[in-house]
Amino acid sequence: MPKLLDEIKYDLAFLKSHTLQPKWFKVVKVFILLGFLGGYLWLFGLAKTALFLGIFLFLMLIVHFTYRIKTRKYTRSWLDFTAPQDTDATAPKRIGKFYYPAILVNLAISLLVSQMLGI
Repeated sequence: MPKLLDEIKYDLAFLKSHTLQPKWFKVVKVFILLGFLGGYLWLFGLAKTALFLGIFLFLMLIVHFTYRIKTRKYTRSWLDFTAPQDTDATAPKRIGKFYYPAILVNLAISLLVSQMLGI
């Protein structure tokens, strides 16, 4: 369990420090998600919202861990993630070419499944 907590702390420290997204977007995306969830809750109820959120978070964890494993804890470039080189002290460049479409695909899957199960 202590190792898991260390890994979570590592990821949280990376999330706070990275420059892959502008600082303002790191804050705004929380409000985007909360607004979307509020609207979904209002339109479809608690059960479908909980199902949507559970599926979406699960799929995004897959994306997160795939990036984490393939980049060897964000130290190696992979797909649209560019890690700083030993001689290059600059921060990683922005991501998006694959990462943001993965978010949209996960969003669509979550929407479809939560609507089709008809809870």
